Amino acid sequence: MAWQRLKAVRKEITTIRRNIISSSSVIRCKQVSKNVSTEEGLITILEEVNLQVDGAETVAVIGQSGSGKTTLLSMLAGLDTPTTGSIELFHHKLEILSEDERAALRNQYVGFVFQAFHLLPGFTALENVMLPLEINDDKHANEKAASLLKRVGMSHRNNHFPTTLSGGEQQRVAIARAFSTTPPLLLADEPTGNLDSNTGSKIIDLLFELNQEQGTSLILVTHDESLTRRCDTCFRLEQGRLQKI
Repeated sequence: MAWQRLKAVRKEITTIRRNIISSSSVIRCKQVSKNVSTEEGLITILEEVNLQVDGAETVAVIGQSGSGKTTLLSMLAGLDTPTTGSIELFHHKLEILSEDERAALRNQYVGFVFQAFHLLPGFTALENVMLPLEINDDKHANEKAASLLKRVGMSHRNNHFPTTLSGGEQQRVAIARAFSTTPPLLLADEPTGNLDSNTGSKIIDLLFELNQEQGTSLILVTHDESLTRRCDTCFRLEQGRLQKI
C-alpha cells in the first residue's frame, strides 16, 4: 500500500508540474513551530511562523546565526517536519506525507543549495550535477550538466572529485546541481558564504537570472542585507519569529 501511495503521489506531481509555476501559492506555512529537547530542557527554534510564497517571487530571510533560518529552509523542503503547524508545498501538506513521498515531491519541485555543499565524494563534479537529471531519466543529462558547469565557471574541473576542489569551487558545483532540473522552487542557504566577492556576485546574478528565465520562486537565507534589495519580499527571523521588513 505504501508503494502504491508513493506511485500515486509521483503521478500527481508529474501531472501538475507544468502548470504549478504560475500557482498563486508555492509555499504556505501556517502557525509553524519547531521545538527540540536538550539536556537543558525544551528549546523553541521557530515559533508560530506564517509565510506564503507565490510563483516567481523572490524572498530573502535574514537573521543572526542560530536564529533558525536553516531549520526553516529544511522544513520548507520537507527535510524536516514542524512540531506544530502546517506546511503546504505546491498544495501538498508535508506533514501527512511519508519521507519517501516528501523526497519524490522535493525531487520534482525543489532545488536546494546547502551551506555545506553536500556533494557526493565518490562522484566527479560533472557526475554530481548529472545525478538529479539521471534520477529523472533525462537522456541529455551529460550535456545539460556540462553546460551548467560552464555557466558557473567550472567547466575546467568537470572530472575532478570534490576533495580536490576549493570551498568556492564546491559551492559552484552545488549551485549548478541545484539548477540542473530547472526547479520551480529554489532554496539557497547562504549561497555565497564560501565565495570571494567577485564570484559571489556572479552566482547571485545567476540565481536571479534563473528566477527571471524560468519563473522560479527563490528563497534566499543570507547575512548580506544588501542582497535583500534585489528581492520582492524580505523577512527577518529573530528569536524564532518571522517578521516582514
